[in-house]
Amino acid sequence: MIIETKYSNSVEVTEDKLIQFENGLPAFEDETSFVLLPFDTETPFYVLQSVQSVDTAFIVVNPFEFVKSYQVKIPDSTLEQLEIEKEEEVAIFVTLTVREPFSDTTANLQGPIIVNTKERKGKQIVLSDDSYQTKHPIFKPVETATKEGK
Repeated sequence: MIIETKYSNSVEVTEDKLIQFENGLPAFEDETSFVLLPFDTETPFYVLQSVQSVDTAFIVVNPFEFVKSYQVKIPDSTLEQLEIEKEEEVAIFVTLTVREPFSDTTANLQGPIIVNTKERKGKQIVLSDDSYQTKHPIFKPVETATKEGK
């Protein structure tokens, strides 16, 4: 099928690439079918694009690439709902709030998106761990070295 996307114009996707969100995403409950597209081959970012609405698309990323200590405890009810049987079937993404400059971009570590890559089912959960924020900075400022005395 060919779908219109927010960032890439039209793309062709096969049915086996669709991810079904039984209850949609929070505030987007009517959007239940998404596809995960690379934002750009040179970056670690993806677009979680709704198949139903061209304007419903989220920039997402694997949080473990940016926050090494990030931990997600997936509730048993979510494991059951998504039919997750093995850890290898799980992919976790977080949505980004893109800012200008891009280095000010933040990630919603409080609401990871859990995907069963085998069954192609997804769900966004809310973590009870208050050490994670909805607007967590993912880029640390680059410290500039001084050249005094050299």
